[in-house]
Amino acid sequence: MAHHSARNLPELVSFLDGLAEPRIVMDADYRIVAANVAYTREFGGGRPVIGRLCYEVSHHFAVPCDQAGESCPLQGSRADGKTRRVLHLHQTPRGEEHVDVETTPVRDDTGHVRYFVETMRVVRHASGRPAAQGLVGRSPAFARMLSLVMRVAPSEAAVMLLGETGTGKELVARVIHEASPRADGPFVAVDCSGLTETLFESELFGYEKGAFTGATHRKQGLVEAASGGTLFLDEIGELPLSLQVKLLRLLETGTYRRVGGVETLRADFRLASATHRNLAAMVKAETFRRDLYFRINTFPVRTPSLRERPEDLPLLVESLLARVAPQRTLRLAPAALDALAAMPFEGNIRELRNLLERASLLADGDEIEPRHLVDMDDEAGAGDAGAAEAKPRRRWLTLDQNEYDYLAWALRNHDGDRASLARRLGLSERTLFRKLRDLADKQDD
Repeated sequence: MAHHSARNLPELVSFLDGLAEPRIVMDADYRIVAANVAYTREFGGGRPVIGRLCYEVSHHFAVPCDQAGESCPLQGSRADGKTRRVLHLHQTPRGEEHVDVETTPVRDDTGHVRYFVETMRVVRHASGRPAAQGLVGRSPAFARMLSLVMRVAPSEAAVMLLGETGTGKELVARVIHEASPRADGPFVAVDCSGLTETLFESELFGYEKGAFTGATHRKQGLVEAASGGTLFLDEIGELPLSLQVKLLRLLETGTYRRVGGVETLRADFRLASATHRNLAAMVKAETFRRDLYFRINTFPVRTPSLRERPEDLPLLVESLLARVAPQRTLRLAPAALDALAAMPFEGNIRELRNLLERASLLADGDEIEPRHLVDMDDEAGAGDAGAAEAKPRRRWLTLDQNEYDYLAWALRNHDGDRASLARRLGLSERTLFRKLRDLADKQDD
């Protein structure tokens, strides 16, 4: 862009009109001197924008962004003559939306910066308003995550999503896929937590007819299914060391073979992985391979917990109610929202969604009250106004059930290997292994 001399603004404008993304040309005083068709349609609501101030059009502010608490890319670009990129919440005819803004200085023949070209990319799959699908949020923690996501999405870099259970890591992976050049290709999600040695190979690589008993036909593996798209490995921290080696080989060579096959196939996917575990600690404990860690962790993105984004609670509630009961116009009574705000939400957005889904079934009218926000397992508290308080509630369980609940919790929260978990629980590895197998059977029932 920098080769455009400032004398021929019409040439610059016709160049912008040939581009699909909304773009404007501004002078150093924030005034819009030109705008392409896409910008006028998407941000100007079809009304003329030339001569207006950029912050007035995009934010409805009376002062520049940097004086209203936002970071101003124009100010940064003006200061050092370099391109700047930030994520903003902009006013559009559709309401408030997250917009990726890039500002590039344009110099005249003498090398002085005369204008700034600003490119806007609306983040299609994330909304600053209640939405029936995709990511929703406007808190600083959410915006920080989203700006990282928009930076990495257009590349082929391997993304690692780190965050607690229930923070929406798969949704974030989908946004990365949909904002990438591979958006037209498939998005294939693999849950690593239940993969045994034999399952891993046949699931990921597929198998040839007759490769083993019961293989009556050739089966396409998930790596093949993800060709041209994104492969999402969820809970990658659960992969045993023996399978980590196989995954590493796939990533290093970019090739694989079906089980029972001789033909070498080429893999073509962009990798996204996720875990709620501390992988760096696992590398130190030698339960996760260092070389694999570096290969999958090119670009780490942390998904914030619900506790880190309290401002998003009303927005999330409204969006989730539209998802769990689309045919009703449910809303939360103010006291119910206060009760939610006081809860610790260890299960994050997933827990919030489950709670709201139950509440929607308990509420007869359109308003959810504190008494509807109860744990279904807590029969005693159902009619009790105190039930919505955020204190842990006990329920009657057999000792066996309690043991399995605790084991499932211990498994989720333990970062080391199975041997160190057995030591922590005061069991032999054999006993732990048996109990884990029983737990898996129970969850399959």
